[in-house]
Amino acid sequence: MSYLDKLFSVAGKTALVTGAATGIGRMAATALVRAGATVMIASRKGEDCIRVAGELNALGGAGRAEGFAGDVSSEAGIAALVAEVKARTERLNILVNNAGISWGAPLEEFPYHAWAKVFGVNVTAVFHLTRELLPLLDAAASDEDPARVINLGSVMGTQPLADDAYSYTASKAAVHHLTRTLAIEFAARRITVNAFAPGPFQSRMTAFATATEEQAKHVGSHVPLGRIGVADDIAGATLYLCSRAGSYVTGAILPIDGGQSVQHGMTLFKE
Repeated sequence: MSYLDKLFSVAGKTALVTGAATGIGRMAATALVRAGATVMIASRKGEDCIRVAGELNALGGAGRAEGFAGDVSSEAGIAALVAEVKARTERLNILVNNAGISWGAPLEEFPYHAWAKVFGVNVTAVFHLTRELLPLLDAAASDEDPARVINLGSVMGTQPLADDAYSYTASKAAVHHLTRTLAIEFAARRITVNAFAPGPFQSRMTAFATATEEQAKHVGSHVPLGRIGVADDIAGATLYLCSRAGSYVTGAILPIDGGQSVQHGMTLFKE
């Protein structure tokens, strides 16, 4: 194995990626399978996860995927998912808390229940699923190779931008802060906790704005680097944080946004 392979290898590791049937979750799961990990993919639609696992296995990568149903929107659903994971493995090297939902409505019409629903999946579930899987993460953790947790934040949790998704943007800011909190609490356990803060990618959640190439180009034109994100952008970040290359990184909110996190319209003296 070459130096580069050793540095970014996830061969032999076991991972769980929630919400991995589509979008960024599928991109992360694909990278891990192709790089040699055993990846459990779970979402509310178990049939989709089984189908996607088959598609990932057909890629001919060094790892393999297993798909099954897992609903993180309730305490009972999280308990069932944890039981399913424990039945399949005694060690969990990687947990990717990707499952998430959004809600959009004008300020004057934004419903009360959209706050509890969005925070329940995007924040509460991240905390409870991670906590309940700690025994498996502990079993995989070591000084040389910590266990890894990656939470899905968003550029909308970094920038003061709502776009009518008030509970979503607030929930992602909460994910970022929870990530930093758990990073320091889990450091002694040799578990790193980081977050992705993606900009626009093609996914089921963003299909209303990125489904066609024309739409994707339009959205990308507002990004400093001039395009929306692609699968390799997520793959590279995932393999970095989950391999030897990222073993000394914890508490980071990694922007994968083409420069949107530093984008602004300010001018002071230049004009």
